[in-house]
Amino acid sequence: MPLAHPVRSAVLFLTGALLLTATGCGVGTTPAPVRPAGGAGEAKTGHPVTLDDNCGRPVRVERAPERAVALDQGAAEIMLSLGLADRMVGTGTWTDPVLKGLEKENAKVPRLADRYPSFEKVLDAEPDFAAASFTYTLGKGGVATRERFEKLGVPTYLSPTDCVGKDNSGDGDGVRVRPLTMETVYGEIRDLARIFAVPERGEKLVAQLKSRVTKAASGGGFEDATVLYWFANSEAPYMAGCCGAPGIVSRELGAKNVFDDTKEEWPQINWETVADRDPDVLVIGDLTRRSQSAESAAKKIEFLESDPVTRTMTAVRNKRYVLLSGQALNPTIRTVEAVEKVAAALRSYGLAK
Repeated sequence: MPLAHPVRSAVLFLTGALLLTATGCGVGTTPAPVRPAGGAGEAKTGHPVTLDDNCGRPVRVERAPERAVALDQGAAEIMLSLGLADRMVGTGTWTDPVLKGLEKENAKVPRLADRYPSFEKVLDAEPDFAAASFTYTLGKGGVATRERFEKLGVPTYLSPTDCVGKDNSGDGDGVRVRPLTMETVYGEIRDLARIFAVPERGEKLVAQLKSRVTKAASGGGFEDATVLYWFANSEAPYMAGCCGAPGIVSRELGAKNVFDDTKEEWPQINWETVADRDPDVLVIGDLTRRSQSAESAAKKIEFLESDPVTRTMTAVRNKRYVLLSGQALNPTIRTVEAVEKVAAALRSYGLAK
């Protein structure tokens, strides 16, 4: 992962900071209008918005952002789903094509980088707010630390899905101290909707997602089904532990994740152990990135059906595969898509009672 670029000179920093206070691009037709601080209509926006604890830091947003950057795809898709494209000046760190239905809105927003944009690149967009889905993105080695943004007067927001009930102090993808739930995802939607002064849109989106989860899980009968979630890598595969986004899918449906005995987010597990667990269904990450082996679903299936250890597994012999985007396996609004697709597959494979 690329390191953030060196800091610009103090003069350029000062210039950027001053630009942040100016009015940026025009507000679109759907988002609520942004009014000057202290103006007659300011109270109606609910600003300033203060979050006492956002992943260990307080956040204060003086006015609804007009020039926001979304530094991870998950944050970008929430903003786009809230109809905020006209208030966004950049996105970064994409692993998949944008969520279906958001293509036109996404095309309005500059993509700063497919992976992590440099801090300089982000500053060039003159943001007044930055949001990220992962702790790493706003840490050393990612785009920049939250402190660096905040020194320039740019408030930052980090998704609680990557910190609430999670220990990120180790070298891996973190350990879940307690299971993640969709309520944390819904909380992120509500936070961002409040920050952008569109709380009614946030409630509408949450209601839609809740309805989809309820519909997908209706009827149940998946208690006897066993599932394995494979994100990436064929040499040392990353499989889902008990309690991240795949854990939400399993719990919502009542199915069993064969590696629910580990709280690591994405532990690397050898194929002999996988074969011993012999799941009924393999949920496979169909990634478009090219950073590790067996990223695409096609490559994963090719490996599974040719490797002497994996090709005798029940799911492989019966070709019981569920293909999901990388984002659907992350704790985002696409986790709902994962619930829907896994439920439909279990039914189609005759694994519902």
